[in-house]
Amino acid sequence: MPVVAIACFMIFAPLEGIWAWIVPLPDTVQEQVDDAIDHGLDGIIVYVDQGGQPPAFYAAGWKDRAAHIPTDPHALFKIASISKLYLATAAAKLVHEHKLSLDKTLADYLPELAGKIEYADQITLRMMLRHRSGIPNYVDDAAFDWGNPLMEISENLALVLDDPAEFKPGTDYQYSNTNYLLIGEILDDALGYSHHEYISTELLSPLGLTNTYALLSEVALEDVVSGYYTGYEDDLKELDYVVPGGSMVATAQEVGVFLRALIDGSLLNEEEQTIYSSIYEYEHTGWVLGYHSIARYHDDIDTVVIQFVNTTGADIELVSQVVYNRIVRILSRQ
Repeated sequence: MPVVAIACFMIFAPLEGIWAWIVPLPDTVQEQVDDAIDHGLDGIIVYVDQGGQPPAFYAAGWKDRAAHIPTDPHALFKIASISKLYLATAAAKLVHEHKLSLDKTLADYLPELAGKIEYADQITLRMMLRHRSGIPNYVDDAAFDWGNPLMEISENLALVLDDPAEFKPGTDYQYSNTNYLLIGEILDDALGYSHHEYISTELLSPLGLTNTYALLSEVALEDVVSGYYTGYEDDLKELDYVVPGGSMVATAQEVGVFLRALIDGSLLNEEEQTIYSSIYEYEHTGWVLGYHSIARYHDDIDTVVIQFVNTTGADIELVSQVVYNRIVRILSRQ
């Protein structure tokens, strides 16, 4: 689906985000989840892990709109950039194991990119992890099409090769998916095998996570929630995004379990935790066509809240954020 075909739907976007904000707050999370469907969401999944309480699952709307299959709170979902939490965690462990150094440069790790990425000899691994490298974001290139994703990592990287830097390394912040594309390549070289395997054996298996996958191609499509774009009827589930930092598929519960473990110290030892804290955040959102996700921990109520919405476009991302904030408010007053 070309970008031009969907861009027009954003011009006359309804103000559902404002409406979702001003309506009275319901008494329960399920009521809020049910109400969200009335504001343009095809489906929504929410996982809540409050300290000392059993996890709670909430869902409304469609898993598959055409087949009239209701949303399953345990279904798989494209978590997009939430994947970066897993790569940053893997990097922290490998730094602790002295297989990587935060202060080595991109040119040190991938010398073939010297001269093709500006300042490659000054951009450190630490800068890439923290989005302070100045490397352009490949998804912002005019040739990148969300509706027709490139299936080779090298093809995505080629979109920014020889482009000027956004800023001199370390002088500013700008989120760039290219950083984590390159980190995936660096991890593979350091390990001598795929970082996907390392994440599976070193991060997922110790937590008993069996429904988190590196790539869409690893799962049966019928187990994945369908994705939709406002005003576009077709299911976007088959679109496959393979670049590290945006490729993973998981259930809401497993994202929640991972985030809780990352925060409470049960995943990393003390030294690894210190390294991680210096390089990345403890929350994330994700977006690809048809899929918007939020993963956050709320310290004041000791609660992890994961929200998956299988609609994007128009002002749906705003609605999703508003619904998420309202759910947290409901939890806070309980």
